[in-house]
Amino acid sequence: MSNYPLSYKLSWLPRFLKPSLGGDGDGFAPMAGTLMEPPPGKTVRLAFIGDISAVANSRAPDCDPAIKELLGTADLVIGNCESPVVDRPSAVLGTKLGTHHAMSERFLAEALAATGIAREKLVLSLANNHALDQGVAGFDETVAALKRLGIRTIGLAAEGPVRPVKVGPLTVGFAAFTLWRNADEGLFAGRVSMGSDLAGWPGNGFDLLCAVPHWDWEFRHFPRAGTRALARRLAGQGVGLIAGHHAHVVQPVERIGGTVVAYGLGDFLGTALARQPWPGRIGGIFFADVSADEGTRGAIAAYRMHPFVRLRDGGSERLVPAEGLEDAMRGKVERRLRAIFP
Repeated sequence: MSNYPLSYKLSWLPRFLKPSLGGDGDGFAPMAGTLMEPPPGKTVRLAFIGDISAVANSRAPDCDPAIKELLGTADLVIGNCESPVVDRPSAVLGTKLGTHHAMSERFLAEALAATGIAREKLVLSLANNHALDQGVAGFDETVAALKRLGIRTIGLAAEGPVRPVKVGPLTVGFAAFTLWRNADEGLFAGRVSMGSDLAGWPGNGFDLLCAVPHWDWEFRHFPRAGTRALARRLAGQGVGLIAGHHAHVVQPVERIGGTVVAYGLGDFLGTALARQPWPGRIGGIFFADVSADEGTRGAIAAYRMHPFVRLRDGGSERLVPAEGLEDAMRGKVERRLRAIFP
């Protein structure tokens, strides 16, 4: 069984229809910030994108060239594989209704090509609540499909709590985990990382330790107090960068000492129902420039959130930078972003 409290379940549809701006909005950081002046001579650029799914897409998206160019500046792109990658869904009815996620290997390959993300520069987390939507066989098929595509994975229990990834001269340790699951704990155990306790994480051998949590409540722009407390605990235990998923709406950034937290990036490719209200169509691409200089190696030098919108376009989506929207939509999106980011 899933581990969602009843109050969460009852609030899902109202919050989907009207994403909430309620909650504590104090103490957050601007959409962009510089932590090191003067900037380091050498940096590595990490780009974090939100959830990837085919629920709202029957074909690959149309991506604005500005977004493709932006993603092309990254040395590594990190996202969340929200849908099992299978040829034939086993949960047929649930997949049709959208409660169970699935996407084909071909769709994923075409979507990455459309958005300009090179597979060899991509890391995808499988630590999310939908990982077992197509059963154990679907989970195994997903792992095999990503391996065939040459995409590295994080969040697999078999790989340990932290997976090292070489990015230029740096070694980044990625710790992906989910606090939520849509199936029995026994199915997740041994397959998907669910631990958020750093006591079991190796802390040595990394220039930067980065957490990629699947946390917080969906369709709420401001993280809950428990989510912020977990971020503070992770920062206090040596995590330098945190980029979260699961809320399906963009959430603010917080600086905790030298640690930068992007609480929620929204969706990169639509993972809710196809006819989603506009606030849930705002996503963010979060960039972090990491120092590769001796003496400050692994420290976050600067960060920036780049908002974009997934516009409905027939059977798929069109990804457009927020500044590239037409006047009416642009005004609504800018007002929402001003309410989230100080």
